[in-house]
Amino acid sequence: MRAKASDVHTKDCVKVAVRVRPFNKRERDAGSRCIISLVSTSIGIHDPRDCHNRRSFCFDYAYWSHSGFTRDHTGLFVPEEPGGRYADQDSVFQDLGVGILENSLQGYNATLLAYGQTGSGKSYSMVGYGPNKGLVPKLCDRLFEAIRENQENRQCQVFFSMLEIYNEQVVDLLFRGSRTAGGLRVREELQRGFYVEGLRKIPCENALQVEQLMEQGTRTRTTAATQMNANSSRSHMLIILQLKQIFSKESITKQSNINLVDLAGSERQRSSGSEADRLKEGTAINLSLTTLGNVISALADVAVGKKVVHIPYRDSVLTKLLQSALGGNSRTVMIATLSPADICYEESLSTLRYAERAKRIQNRAVVNESPTERLVKELKAENARLMQKLSRMDQEGRRASDESKELRQLLTQNELQIRAIQTLWEQNLQEALKDWEQQYASITQERRMMQMYPYILNINEDAQLSGVVKLFIQEGEWGIGLCDSSPRSISIKGLGIQERHVVFRNEQRRVTLTPVMGSKVIVNGNTVYETIELQHLDRLILGSNCTYLFIGYPSERGGKDWSRYDYDYFQSELAAAEGIHLGESNTGSNQTDPSLLAVFYDYIKLMPMVAEANQMSQELSKGVEFKLEIKNLALSDSRGHDLQKDIVVRVTSAGSKQVWMWSKAKFINRKFLMEELYQHFKAEQHENTRVEGLPAVVLPRDKDPFWDPVEPLLLGSAHLWLQSLAFRIPLEEQLEVLGSEGTEEAILQAQLVPCTSNGLPLGEDDILIDPSEILGRRLDFQLVLDQCCGVCWIREARNRGIQISFRVFDCSEPLYTPPLWHNINPLLDHRVQFTSLQTSQSLLDYLQSSAVVLELWGLQEGCTHMNSSLEAVRMTAEGVFIIDVSGPSQAAVSDSVELSCSVRALQQNLEELKSINESLRKENGSLREQLNTARIGGEGARGRSLRPSCDAEFARALKAFYHSMTSVRGQLQRLRRHRPSEESDLLGLRLFVDEQSRLLRDFSEQLEESVSALKQDVATIVRRKRERSSVWS
Repeated sequence: MRAKASDVHTKDCVKVAVRVRPFNKRERDAGSRCIISLVSTSIGIHDPRDCHNRRSFCFDYAYWSHSGFTRDHTGLFVPEEPGGRYADQDSVFQDLGVGILENSLQGYNATLLAYGQTGSGKSYSMVGYGPNKGLVPKLCDRLFEAIRENQENRQCQVFFSMLEIYNEQVVDLLFRGSRTAGGLRVREELQRGFYVEGLRKIPCENALQVEQLMEQGTRTRTTAATQMNANSSRSHMLIILQLKQIFSKESITKQSNINLVDLAGSERQRSSGSEADRLKEGTAINLSLTTLGNVISALADVAVGKKVVHIPYRDSVLTKLLQSALGGNSRTVMIATLSPADICYEESLSTLRYAERAKRIQNRAVVNESPTERLVKELKAENARLMQKLSRMDQEGRRASDESKELRQLLTQNELQIRAIQTLWEQNLQEALKDWEQQYASITQERRMMQMYPYILNINEDAQLSGVVKLFIQEGEWGIGLCDSSPRSISIKGLGIQERHVVFRNEQRRVTLTPVMGSKVIVNGNTVYETIELQHLDRLILGSNCTYLFIGYPSERGGKDWSRYDYDYFQSELAAAEGIHLGESNTGSNQTDPSLLAVFYDYIKLMPMVAEANQMSQELSKGVEFKLEIKNLALSDSRGHDLQKDIVVRVTSAGSKQVWMWSKAKFINRKFLMEELYQHFKAEQHENTRVEGLPAVVLPRDKDPFWDPVEPLLLGSAHLWLQSLAFRIPLEEQLEVLGSEGTEEAILQAQLVPCTSNGLPLGEDDILIDPSEILGRRLDFQLVLDQCCGVCWIREARNRGIQISFRVFDCSEPLYTPPLWHNINPLLDHRVQFTSLQTSQSLLDYLQSSAVVLELWGLQEGCTHMNSSLEAVRMTAEGVFIIDVSGPSQAAVSDSVELSCSVRALQQNLEELKSINESLRKENGSLREQLNTARIGGEGARGRSLRPSCDAEFARALKAFYHSMTSVRGQLQRLRRHRPSEESDLLGLRLFVDEQSRLLRDFSEQLEESVSALKQDVATIVRRKRERSSVWS
């Protein structure tokens, strides 16, 4: 099933492994289907939208960790059955980690890259969780085991470094001082290649020290993410283990670097032409991952013999540091992690394609000789030459004091340099031991305080960074905020945190929280303004998005599971407070609606980002407000089917009242650009270069991520149902224009008028009882838009305008009304005539089951109004729009196919039709004789007028029924929208129930009256027809 571990170091091509993780909670709630199949080392992926579309990929290793596992008594995930297909952490390490370890012990550089979308299991595979240790800790354990086993014939030195790359800035995660502005610099040397200047390299003697350093780095990463307002899923983490092996007998030194890289999330934003952003997407935030893809593609082309002019290593920090790992002096393994859920199809397919390119790369690994060892050899050789020169001078009897003095100084300097190099390890180790002692003391103190006091625990979007920071609340009063000058203050940093943000009081084993005026504090999803007593496992959000879990005294903790209170739990709680509930559907059902689940998770993912964007806008004095909305939540298409829902961000400028609607992808891109701008602003504040009274950051408007050119906005839509046209009955309605989330935006008065080719309205005598009578005949009608009343868009700002767009049947482009400005109740008076020269069955079906969707568009000052594109539209000489253009040709094609298939059946029925025709002729003759007899009796005129009279009465009855059903439909819409308020108490709910009962009673009465009236009219018509028939006979 898998390649042997020894294969990893027998070739220099990049080895690629793929691992499939289990469903997470989100995917289980959505009822996701598994679209990944695995056979041996072959991976198959199925398109959930097309069952016949299947792609296959083959890799060096393939691991099925999706199912077939159980948890044993120690917490380890193991196969349910011995020899099962489930791949646990140990089997992954045996295939990948052992080969990397053997490579490094042989003196080769080795690199392990983890690639995949956020949440696909990269960190679990690399670091692990709890007893399920990942590749990194297992590798460290085995490394030091190998060192102990071989300590007799070699001396080994291990140095540990840990860094993070975020937004093209390098952060040393082991440095405890204040951060360097702009991060550490990446430099290049001929021998070393690219390296990070000033990166700490800490010597380690055992795996426990490495584990403690990783905890320290994770803590630094968590704190930096909070301070920088950074998203850890967009950062790359590199762990560098430098192994130096000194073989004293052979006088050989081997030095190798083990690079363990957890890459940023690879998810890509779905984008279309309408979502394109005028500003460069992602800027530096996506540069490293994009450049890495370009490097891998270029190296893959080189491997298959293509001519590549340039490999863009120098285009990003990440690719500079990984140059040796990709196409250079290293033996490299990539593990690509996949989600098997159908909702992650695009990202999983992209990951597989990426990994397939990577496996073509070939490296040129060599055994490394330490530069330090070479330097010692060179210094010793130089000293030998100096000694020979001094001895020759003594033999020749020359006593050039100046020259000999200079030579002896060089000799002394070289000896000192050799001694310094040889004692470097011991000195570094002694310094590190002091750090170990301090760190051990702090860890011991923290564990002791955890058993004595309550504390708040950080919760991060990245599970690996949660629970790292603990802020203890000892007896007395403690202030939390940016200020740390007071002895009874706890310093935290983050967006929206004030100098003194909140006050905790711990008195008599009761902890209370009091927000400082103007600070934002949320407890369990609700904003808090006054003192509140905290309970164990309360959820706190301070500022924009500093999330903490309150842990009470040890006596309160019990055995309650804390793991459920993850980052998503906090955001779901916030969403519920805003009225957005998991899987909420219009049906009122308690079951989760899968169609809304993905939107819900997008909503809670963007909530903290929107809060941070609002805070940055406030601090930068931009005057821009961001608000999440669910697009198409209450809208439907022309057949009444729900439209696909998505998350959009409504952006409003407080000063100009300009409004933009940004897609999710566009907002995320802009948010990263805002972060860059905000970091520059904070740097200026730190350097005290900002002049008070001036705008915080001045940018050209076209470079400002908070601004966009204004465009028309879709405010809402209304449905004008076309069924009456099938009977040639005119229709006049007042339509509610509903916004995306179901709010009423305006009232639109519209008409459908069946007419002649000259535009004259048809009369009652032209009404049809059977709609099929219009097949093959010409149909003309007019769409009349009279007036739009109560436009909320213009009520908010009088400098705005509106347009209405619509599309009928097969019109390829929408038609627009002329723009109207500054009027809350604009008079449209817009009339458009449509004609079908030969009505097809498809048009008739459309009329009977569809509606014209009338879209209300909002115009803003400075935006260009929309014009109807008439290039692809057919029109008559009188300016009438021709629809159903393709109907006859398509019908002819389908008829020809049907005729060719049924010609034999027609031939067989020919004789039968002839006999039926003959019998019909005889019957017609007898009927003709009866008709002549009736005319002689004087009742001919009444008989001739019977059918037209009955048809007209039927038409009038149908018209009355359609008009009554219009009010019934409006009542039904009111019932659908009628919901209780989120703040309703018991009395409010009772009033709502009473109101709902009244609306239901009115609806049933109107419906019953309409149907009863139709029944009475039909019964009257039938009775009259019978009376006339009896008189006639």
